[in-house]
Amino acid sequence: MALLSHGHYIHGVFRQMWEESGGSLGGAWRDGVVPPGARLLYTHESPSLPEAIRDINKYSNNVMARQLFLTLSAETLKSPGSNAHSAQVIRSWLTQRAIHAPEIVIENGSGLSRVERISAASLTLVLDAAFRSPVMPELMASLPLVAYDGTMKRRLNSSAVAGQAHIKTGSLSDVRAIAGYVLDRTGHRHVVVFFINHPNAQAGQGAQDAFLRWVYAHDARSGAYR
Repeated sequence: MALLSHGHYIHGVFRQMWEESGGSLGGAWRDGVVPPGARLLYTHESPSLPEAIRDINKYSNNVMARQLFLTLSAETLKSPGSNAHSAQVIRSWLTQRAIHAPEIVIENGSGLSRVERISAASLTLVLDAAFRSPVMPELMASLPLVAYDGTMKRRLNSSAVAGQAHIKTGSLSDVRAIAGYVLDRTGHRHVVVFFINHPNAQAGQGAQDAFLRWVYAHDARSGAYR
């Protein structure tokens, strides 16, 4: 919950940092248009995309995810970022890769939504396409490594699958989800997606962990599952 408006928050943070640096700041803040003759004092560049993705995925940073979602349309369409325009960019990306996902609903891109929808089958196709893309190493490195870091640091620590799976977690009331990649004991990598939508979803973590252990231990050469 944001207790302050955007303007008050930015002004407060700026004032605090300015004064901690030895300066003083009077007056307040106001909305307005920058005058044509204004002099640029400073430009701040964001971290690189791989750095931002790593922070988003390792620790489920919903605020950063939403900002990245809006940046998709701002950068691609060269217009102010918006939920609708960014959702359009994502649908175009899916179409270009022949991923048919008619059920997909994207509200705000952060994951904190009761409206957003995607099927396990469609997300599997997305993860498969991502794995075949040139940026696969950056994506893989951004996902929590089971039993080692991020939101998976305290799960499956004593299991054989520890260190063998890169898994993104997701949770809301009545929702628990995992998705990512598992390298099985025979050296084959698998896309995994496991959604739980149920009032008792929080009790499903054990089943998800058991699923990851099973995929790791299974012999992919037998072709017994997909």
